[in-house]
Amino acid sequence: MDKIKRRINDELIPMFRRRLSGVDALPQLALLGLFAGIVTGLVILLFRLAIEWPLATFLPARHDEAFESLDLVTRGLLPLAGALTLGVLMHRLAISDRKVGVTYVMERLNYHQGYISLRSAVIQFVFGVGTVLTGQSSGREGPAVHLGAAFSSLLGQWMKLPNNSIRTLVACGCAAAISASFNTPIAGVIFAMEVVMMEYTIAGFTPVILASVSSAVVTQAAYGSEPAFSVPPLTMNSLLEIPWILAIALVIGVASAAFVRLLVLSTRFNQRPILLRMTVAGLLMVPAAILLPEIMGIGYDTVSEAIHGQLPILLLLAIAITKLVITAVTIGLGMPSGLIGPTIFIGATIGGAMGLIGAAAAPNYASSAGFYAMLGMGAMMGSVLQAPLAALMALLELTRNPNIILPGMLVITVSSLVASEVFGQRSIFLSVLKSQGLSYQNSPIIQALRRVSVGAIMERSIRRTNRRITAEKAREILKSEPRWLIVDGQNGPTALLPAVDMARYLEDHAEQLMPNDDKPDEIPELDLMEIPANRRDLAPIPYQATLEEAMEQFASSQAEALYVQRHAAPMIQRIIGVVLRSEIESYYQYRKE
Repeated sequence: MDKIKRRINDELIPMFRRRLSGVDALPQLALLGLFAGIVTGLVILLFRLAIEWPLATFLPARHDEAFESLDLVTRGLLPLAGALTLGVLMHRLAISDRKVGVTYVMERLNYHQGYISLRSAVIQFVFGVGTVLTGQSSGREGPAVHLGAAFSSLLGQWMKLPNNSIRTLVACGCAAAISASFNTPIAGVIFAMEVVMMEYTIAGFTPVILASVSSAVVTQAAYGSEPAFSVPPLTMNSLLEIPWILAIALVIGVASAAFVRLLVLSTRFNQRPILLRMTVAGLLMVPAAILLPEIMGIGYDTVSEAIHGQLPILLLLAIAITKLVITAVTIGLGMPSGLIGPTIFIGATIGGAMGLIGAAAAPNYASSAGFYAMLGMGAMMGSVLQAPLAALMALLELTRNPNIILPGMLVITVSSLVASEVFGQRSIFLSVLKSQGLSYQNSPIIQALRRVSVGAIMERSIRRTNRRITAEKAREILKSEPRWLIVDGQNGPTALLPAVDMARYLEDHAEQLMPNDDKPDEIPELDLMEIPANRRDLAPIPYQATLEEAMEQFASSQAEALYVQRHAAPMIQRIIGVVLRSEIESYYQYRKE
């Protein structure tokens, strides 16, 4: 048994990690994606249970979204009390710990290689549950993405995987979270690649797809195979509806730009105390909750009513405008709410209202209000996230109706173009990052560097040696035929020396390095920092680091080579290879060819 454990720890696990350092470790990544999807599915089930059970138990109508059944006083006080409670909790946290949601996941991917802490996951779980339970205008999908990404990242950290693999695991967690929330596996995959990672790669698709599927299986085992909404059969009655669909796209594009602009403007108050901002957010919710309780919580019951044409035009417009303003302002002020759910709500209600207007104007040609509600939902999601393909896939999977594809493509594309080209709107997550003084680097070169770990290209033929050694010791070192020598100084590795340069010096100065019979106590030594050689200054880099991190280390340290070290035991770092800048450039030149 001990032999098996030793073999696993000494051979199999290091081999597994080494394979994951490159871009072609599909079997290993597929296994990780499958496991990450199962873990995320279980976490999302727990998250949904923490929301649905208390609401179904304590709301008078015994339904987890029936905030309308509360009396007027309770409807007004609940979100205010909830905002104050959340404000007190956030006041006790460091500013960095208050960041949640998809924006935070993208920040960790861009600046921290996808490392997300357990503390962050716990905070998101508590805040995600708290915002919904207290009737804030919120969604559960943003927190779900954070939780999926966090637990998938923690899986990679626990296994001490290279950072390029942890980034892939984060994408797996994001896809699995969307899949588990909506029961839309394809949309989950596209969301992870289009919105979060902002890249499409063959190696990335396989694990992300498996994560999305396995998470959907876990969810379906608990909730069944039905999608998040009950959608009646939908079809476009006539091609004459296309002008009206274009009009809806224009309206949604304007609404999308207004939503993002209002949210970003509200973030300008982030220098004010968090408790004050949360109090203001709670006070804004009071009249809205009293007059239009449909905006409280997730609101998918209202979305379902809009899809089935059960709400009048004026009510749809009122709750759409109120939801847009309240959600944008409160989240901008710091409310830790999700963005994706409210986006779907706003789109469905605007689309439903436009559908009823169209039916009143041309009853012989207009399709059902539900048809336009679904189009509005997809258009708002696509334009706010600037992710048309993810929105289209979500629309197709939610309706399970191919007839929605043509009008869906039209309305999503036009609304996204209106938001981006007319109003200069970027993805809401990128806009929030920019408001925080951050950016998201997604150029092809940087993305390529992030996909590979230093372990994939490092030179392993090395020997570590002291600065001063005898000729006999030098010859002994050369017997192992290393390519590079790492020269140790007083404070650790100081220079990288080609072994061939030491061999040439031994050959050229053979007579001088011979023992002197007249002075047998004096043994000739080599000073490896003095002999003629092409030495390179060194800097450290961890084994988990990506090539992007390696290039950043070259720039910051001005080193000419990096020695790769791996944690072997407490307080002990083992050097296992070296990386040169030229090797990184040669590697990608070879891959391009």
